[in-house]
Amino acid sequence: MFEPATASVIYCVLVAAVFLGLWLYYDRRDHRRFELERRRRTFHCIRCDALYTAPTGTELCRCPVCSHENSRLKF
Repeated sequence: MFEPATASVIYCVLVAAVFLGLWLYYDRRDHRRFELERRRRTFHCIRCDALYTAPTGTELCRCPVCSHENSRLKF
């Protein structure tokens, strides 16, 4: 069907394509996870002086220590 040299080239190209596909998939997945973790809001409790974070999109958040509702820090 194929000569051994042609078959080995096709095999190497297929293996390289599989590794490239896996690399791109995991790179994009890890980048997405990193961006979700990096984009967080920081809060400072004015009652107990605790610093804590919450997901992006929240303007008010309860303190995990004393349950006082605080607005986000603005730099």
